[in-house]
Amino acid sequence: MMIKKANPQEETQNSEPLIPGLPDEISEHCLLHLPYPYRTLVRSVSSSWNRAITDPTFLFSKKTLSLSLPYIFVFAFHRSAAQLQWQALDPRSGRWFILPPMPCVHPVCPAGFACASLPQQGSLFVLGGMRSDTETSLPTALTYRTSTNRWSVATPMQNPRSFFNAGSIGGKIFVAGGSGTDDMDSVSTVECYDPAKDTWMSVANMRFGLAKYDAAVVGNKMYVTEGWTWPFSFSPRGGVYDGEKGTWEEMSIGMREGWTGISVVLGDRLFVITEHGSCRLKVYMDEMDTWEYVDGGEFPSETLKRPFAVCGVEGKIYVVCSGLDVGVGSVYEREERGGERKVRVEWELVRAPKAFNDLIPSNSQVIYA
Repeated sequence: MMIKKANPQEETQNSEPLIPGLPDEISEHCLLHLPYPYRTLVRSVSSSWNRAITDPTFLFSKKTLSLSLPYIFVFAFHRSAAQLQWQALDPRSGRWFILPPMPCVHPVCPAGFACASLPQQGSLFVLGGMRSDTETSLPTALTYRTSTNRWSVATPMQNPRSFFNAGSIGGKIFVAGGSGTDDMDSVSTVECYDPAKDTWMSVANMRFGLAKYDAAVVGNKMYVTEGWTWPFSFSPRGGVYDGEKGTWEEMSIGMREGWTGISVVLGDRLFVITEHGSCRLKVYMDEMDTWEYVDGGEFPSETLKRPFAVCGVEGKIYVVCSGLDVGVGSVYEREERGGERKVRVEWELVRAPKAFNDLIPSNSQVIYA
């Protein structure tokens, strides 16, 4: 029986300290404080850093998760070059980071994709899509993880889809509606993706197929609306999926008829940036089935140009606009005379680099990294 001799070079690398003069436990804590995405970029510093940072016990430790901060991930396309690009904005510094390119077919229509995320797990999902040369819907599923700064190809959806909606409930991704193999036919089937098992399963179908307009997840419910175009010309349809019951029901009249813009969720509250006029912010009042305009400063509609991609986190709404300029709305409640509490918003503008002038946003997601 032959015994393999240890490689002296490997022994030296394995015994190399992360930071000379410091115990590895303290050195690892220092590496944990590296902001995204530098943690994966510094793997080239030394073999010991590369080994530590790529170790799953380091990447997914409780310490790492506790130090994660929210970033705004923006899916955009170049107006003239027709190139797809993901950017991540650090809202604390205003600095942008470019993500590696997605491993998807070309050419594709940016609006045909649906995007979702598991923010606390640092995972982003880009689903479906449509080839722009053949107008063929795709079943593809792509996953990006902030811990590795890499894309991977997941198990495809059961049905090809484009121009559909997606959202996360209870750590799983749900996709609904859209166009199928025949671009003229809307899809009523609904699928659920389990990232832990990399599997798709069918769930309760929608009562009718809806092409993409808007969707939002509040708690364990996913709201999907057919939406309006301005001027209003027809009464929209809408459905609500209950993640606990696994059933669909019709959206209430007040919710669907007042859903006149692109939605964003803060906590357990649903807001929309209206598509018409001065793009005022509205909040849905569930107990009255009505929408109310939010008081406070006006949205900077003269500066921020459509299309919008909206997301929200920690009391702030981020409206990414053409050229990737961002309107940041700080939302809070204030007690008025008589004890009534009113929701208010104050807006500020975050300018993007001039190099982004030709970028058009298609989607945005909040992810902790």
